[in-house]
Amino acid sequence: MATYPIDIAGLHRELPICKITDDLYIGAFICFGDAELTVACARELLKLVPEDSYDYIFTAEAKSIPIIHEMARQSGAKKYFIARKGMKAYMPDPLWVEDESITTAGKQKLYLGRDDADLIRGKRILIVDDVISTGGSLLAMEALINAAGGVVSDRIAVLAEGSAKDRTDIKFLAPLPLFNADGSVK
Repeated sequence: MATYPIDIAGLHRELPICKITDDLYIGAFICFGDAELTVACARELLKLVPEDSYDYIFTAEAKSIPIIHEMARQSGAKKYFIARKGMKAYMPDPLWVEDESITTAGKQKLYLGRDDADLIRGKRILIVDDVISTGGSLLAMEALINAAGGVVSDRIAVLAEGSAKDRTDIKFLAPLPLFNADGSVK
């Protein structure tokens, strides 16, 4: 399998190049199981935004959960929020929005329980993601935060994929190109 070498948060990794469509391949950034990378990325992400610029951190299920948890641990945050990809029995009167992501086929929904929404209301929320590519998940998280009455204070990610690196509304640790079927950079 072809890989893409990348240096992130002072660490070197080889990302497997994976097929999304016949014409689109991505470098798969997965921090599940990589404690060293998770700790380093969380540390560097926390440096991207002033500590006093947000009240809570927020992400969508699932690949960013280890990162946001480690960010909370390192920063001393006692609470963070995760938009779930399915409604759970413990979610009272959930809010939901539709989400479309490059790595997930079709549309999905993101859910947030009313209890969490009540805590978000009137607060400054920092959105955290592992990879921002098309921006679909980012827009869905923003819509969910807005529906809860929160205010998005900033958007950060470990990687900005493809043209996302040119966005001025996000901060990230490193760019990640998109790939052709032969493994060459698009």
